[in-house]
Amino acid sequence: MDLRRVRAIASKEFIQVGRDPRSLAMAIFIPMLLLIMFGYVLDLDVNHVPMVVWNQDGSKTSTDFLLDFKNSKYFNIKAYFDNYRDIRGWVDSGKTLMAMVIPKDFSKYINSNQISPVQLIVDGSDSNTATIAMSYVNAVVAGYNTSLINDALAAQGVERSSPIEVRPRIWFNEDLKSRNFIIPGLIAVIMMVIAALLTSLTVAREWERGTMEQLISTPVTARELIFGKFIPYFVIGMVDLLVAVAMALFIFRVPFRGNIVELFALSGIFLLGALMMGILISIGAKNQLLASQIAIMTTFMPAFLLSGFMYAISNMPQVIQVITYIIPARYFITILKGIYLKGVGFSVLWKPALFLLIFGLLMVSIANKKFKKKVA
Repeated sequence: MDLRRVRAIASKEFIQVGRDPRSLAMAIFIPMLLLIMFGYVLDLDVNHVPMVVWNQDGSKTSTDFLLDFKNSKYFNIKAYFDNYRDIRGWVDSGKTLMAMVIPKDFSKYINSNQISPVQLIVDGSDSNTATIAMSYVNAVVAGYNTSLINDALAAQGVERSSPIEVRPRIWFNEDLKSRNFIIPGLIAVIMMVIAALLTSLTVAREWERGTMEQLISTPVTARELIFGKFIPYFVIGMVDLLVAVAMALFIFRVPFRGNIVELFALSGIFLLGALMMGILISIGAKNQLLASQIAIMTTFMPAFLLSGFMYAISNMPQVIQVITYIIPARYFITILKGIYLKGVGFSVLWKPALFLLIFGLLMVSIANKKFKKKVA
């Protein structure tokens, strides 16, 4: 390759982007907008679960039992009722996720050391939220039962600790905040979509505007043209990554435990494949609208659904799990989470980095072979 010709093509593309406010907005502001929107909307933490109560017992014992729910950050008792009609109305309208009905003989059962049933009505429309909320209820009930047992033993003068005590120690995301693992994955999805979308328009734009014929008539080779168009968007991609990292750190307060140099180096490998994939789409489509549609379909949906960003790959059908191995975002998300949350480096992340490198070189090779300096 003649570096002078590559530099000339790159300079031309920089000027093209600078003169096109839509491309500049797509390159800089759309990633910021998507990160803010998804960063605040995608929150898998379940707190302040709305609950209504029908306390048929009305005793101090049942009131003390409900205090454990009132004092918990996971529940928010919205109202108290004395019939099923109102409870059903609130559940049907979506005003509450669950309702608890305490029987009238609750205190009698408890004081006589018998098992007392407590009815829990749960709206299962959102199965994931309902399952988490029920686990919270079981945890509160288990704590209440333990306190009753300890009080009973203390009244008899017997002191005994639990035979098994679980002491969990959480690594990497100590607060169990979903935002801490959503934001790094979101960066990977956005970078994949934006990178492929930007470059998917670059060659198609030349065909639509009739300037490709002029480039074909010059001594510029296909490889020089491709890399000349690649360089400006690589720089823009690294700027987008810098902005995303800064937003994750200062706006969303996601901990960063790794090495910033390794982050940008491995992200550069990812951008190589994503940008070249967009150029390949642009070469094949020769139409900006078609190229953008293909870029969205081949990047956003796979990156969002099949990369492990939102859904655990281990829970997917075996056939789908095999397909995920060809999704670049899967490996980039592994890299980002490893650097952000675990603080690991290239010695641990070399396998996903190697796949991204192979993917990038494959895209480069196919794009070079696909592009022909011919008008038709």
